[in-house]
Amino acid sequence: MSVRPVVFACGSDQLIGVAHLPDCPSRVGVVVVVGGPQYRVGSHRQFVSLGRALQEGGFACLRFDYRGIGDSVAPMRSFEGVDDDVRAAIDALIDAVPTVDHVVLWGLCDGASAALIYAPRDARVSGVIAVNPWVRSEASLAAAQLSHYYKGQLLSLNFWRRLLGGEIRIGQSIAGLTSVLVKRFRPRRGGQSVATLAQTFIDRMGNGWLRMRGRVLVILSGNDLTAREFADLCRTQPVWHEAVMPGPNFVELPAADHTFSRREWKRSVEFLTLEWLRAQASSISGGEAQKEITELQA
Repeated sequence: MSVRPVVFACGSDQLIGVAHLPDCPSRVGVVVVVGGPQYRVGSHRQFVSLGRALQEGGFACLRFDYRGIGDSVAPMRSFEGVDDDVRAAIDALIDAVPTVDHVVLWGLCDGASAALIYAPRDARVSGVIAVNPWVRSEASLAAAQLSHYYKGQLLSLNFWRRLLGGEIRIGQSIAGLTSVLVKRFRPRRGGQSVATLAQTFIDRMGNGWLRMRGRVLVILSGNDLTAREFADLCRTQPVWHEAVMPGPNFVELPAADHTFSRREWKRSVEFLTLEWLRAQASSISGGEAQKEITELQA
């Protein structure tokens, strides 16, 4: 096994990555699509740990910096504008491991959103692991805060003890709640709500989800507003219902936070990722074997 730096082109820019290479790699490789302001290491060295776990499990993995992130010097882009970066990373992984002919995109937060947007455009992508996907709008955040934060606070004995004990500034709390209520129930402007205005990238994610249906593993954290917003979207939008249905393609870690900051949460995500990848690799091999049998019998 080896770990080596990879420098590869994306247009006129150079991207920096790190490849984890097993001795006998599976034909399924993994490209980690980082989210938010993170770079290839990740919070709490999450992507380093993930790359090592995948390598030990027999899956080649490339984690890399977008243009404008980490060591990839270029103007910074949002997650909606990284298709070329992801495509270049897939090229680099396959160049490093020519036996890889299927690629799974592993993304956290808006990295998951970018992966879902990109996946159906590249035939080499056989699956997506979407972790706490980002679907935020001002209205969705307000709804999640009402449902999952303020509601929990009002039902918490500790909250009332602290309130009655003078530990909570009631004026600030009321102002915060009022602001959230205004954002949640703000009237439509010019025929469009804030949520509607923000649907462009969510629609693109939805298209990706539909075209990759059955080949997407969704992992959600229980203690994370981003994950709650995604779960709320799935409950209210029919196109997304299957994304959070119990089964092999959906897992929720009830106590985990957004970046899986505890070792046991990080290890759980690595385990779930490996198990799902093994199932995908087995399915690919089984499908091709069945195809050969069918052709021989024809």
